[in-house]
Order: sequence, then structure tokens, then C-alpha cells
Amino acid sequence: MKKNTILRDAALILVLLLVAGTLYFAFSANKEEGACAVVLKEGEEIGRYPLNKDGVFSLNGGSNTLVIENGYAWLSEASCPDKICVHMGKIHLNGQLIVCLPNALIVTVEGGDDGGVDIFS
Repeated sequence: MKKNTILRDAALILVLLLVAGTLYFAFSANKEEGACAVVLKEGEEIGRYPLNKDGVFSLNGGSNTLVIENGYAWLSEASCPDKICVHMGKIHLNGQLIVCLPNALIVTVEGGDDGGVDIFS
């Protein structure tokens, strides 16, 4: 009886791992490199920076610092107390974003080929 339960548990874990792996690759495989980092402050666009030009940009009156290097964008500094946005890492694929809630700032990647359906083809 105990051996039967262990086999069922192992089979369930294996199935869940396969489903999770399939979903991960299905959603990440369709992502394309973005063309620019778009910065929103309280929902309004305040800047658009191409990812193919390296630079350091002061945002939000100096409360955040956006770095663009080698096609990646990230926040290197922030005035918020927890600095979660700084630790979110580098982004470069369409749809990826960095959010700084205390400063009401969002950096998202847009442009490039989004892999969508082209109605005119």
C-alpha cells in the first residue's frame, strides 16, 4: 500500500514538472527582442529610449536611474525604501517590465517583432 502511494506521488510530480516545463517554453519561446524602453509615470509616458544606444538616464526628477547597455535596460538606483525595482534585473524582451510602486514608475520593453499575426501578409 505504501509503495503504491509513493509511485502515484512520483507520477504526479513528474506530470506537473512536464506541464510546467512545457508552459515555460511555450510562453518564453515567442518573446522577441524589443526595440526601446518606454517609461511611464502614473500611467503617462514620460520617455522612450532605444535599446541599441547605451546610456544612463535620470528619471522621475532623479528618484530613479535607468541604465541601457548592450540591448538591456535596468534600474540601477531608486529612492524607494525597499529597492525592489533595482533588484528586478535586466529586461530586453517585448512585454518585460520593471515596476517601482513607491515612485509610480513603470519601465517596459516595446517594439521589434512581437510574433503576432500580420493581417496584411
